[in-house]
Amino acid sequence: MIQPFPYSINVGDKLIDLSQPQVMGILNVTPDSFFSGSRKQTDEEISARILQIVEEGASIIDIGAYSSRPNADEVSAQEEMERLRHGLGILRNLCPDTIVSVDTFRADVAKMCVEEYGVQIINDISGGMLDKDMFSTVAKMGVPYILMHMKGTPQNMQQNPYYDDLTKEVFMYFAEKIQQLRDLGVKDIIVDPGFGFAKTLQHNYELMSHLKDFQIFQLPILVGISRKSMIYRLSGTTPQESLNGTSVLNTYALMNGANILRVHDVKECVEAVKIIKTIQNPYHV
Repeated sequence: MIQPFPYSINVGDKLIDLSQPQVMGILNVTPDSFFSGSRKQTDEEISARILQIVEEGASIIDIGAYSSRPNADEVSAQEEMERLRHGLGILRNLCPDTIVSVDTFRADVAKMCVEEYGVQIINDISGGMLDKDMFSTVAKMGVPYILMHMKGTPQNMQQNPYYDDLTKEVFMYFAEKIQQLRDLGVKDIIVDPGFGFAKTLQHNYELMSHLKDFQIFQLPILVGISRKSMIYRLSGTTPQESLNGTSVLNTYALMNGANILRVHDVKECVEAVKIIKTIQNPYHV
């Protein structure tokens, strides 16, 4: 079993110790997320989801207003901002001290969320490829940045994704992007292998088998596989039926160095974290 490195990230005015794996709960303020159970649009739905995430034990809420599922509809920056202002207004009113990450690939949207609502983390599925200003914007704002691997866009990323050497190409991608961010002065970088983004079923499991190798970057690792097709396609089911597979993969990720798990099902993930921590330190129960 691989122990997570003793990382910490600077979030606002506090340090988060990532040697203790953190659970990030997903809040989708969209009408078209791939998992229907996560779509929240009304004030009541958003409020209930926020309280559920917090009460079930997540330490971070990741809010997104642009569905990144394969073949998702394009959403304008204005529409994305309006959805986020709605959701973040409710979130900050209900849980003002909660650590919040925003799932966006647009620099202007990220800037708005940080400046207007005090969002503390930027989660960019494109690794800066879909907005050339993202890296410099994150550097100026001084917030942690989740750097994910993806090729193409949500609209075309699953159209026959191909790699000559998947693991080598993904690692080279991170090496290049991390250096670019470091050169701009970005201090807190989290790497996300991008499961389900421009990857076949086999690609996803190949990357998962090499998860512990991502520790070579000496940066925190985020894993987001919650109810994704790499689970339900393998078992011939649906996103709604893939909770068990999600828990299995999250447990594997915890055993292989994951520092943050991004999930729909917070309670089950918190339980997995507690069990793995107890296995690692059985005399601290």
